[in-house]
Amino acid sequence: MARTPRETEEAKPPSFAMLRDFGNEVAEAYGLVFTLPDDLRAIYLKFGIDLARGNGDGTWRLPVPARLVVDRQGIVRDVDADPDYTRRSEPARTVEILRSLPGKERA
Repeated sequence: MARTPRETEEAKPPSFAMLRDFGNEVAEAYGLVFTLPDDLRAIYLKFGIDLARGNGDGTWRLPVPARLVVDRQGIVRDVDADPDYTRRSEPARTVEILRSLPGKERA
């Protein structure tokens, strides 16, 4: 798994598994991908952001910001997804959900 500079600078790795979804394959499977409209593409490019190049697949697709809690059996236990990137799950809520999982599922 490739790591971003920020990930390699963190002093202590998390005690739980996290997914880095290159190519938006997992987000696509959950129906959480959208394609940037042309007007936003132009704005991104004005700021030097070439999403198609950054994605590595020529697409102008982004995932909807989301937090999924999936147990060890692959069952999705909770989802928080919002197209408005300014609204995010509170970390305390995620911890609460993780703690509520049955015994062997705890992170």
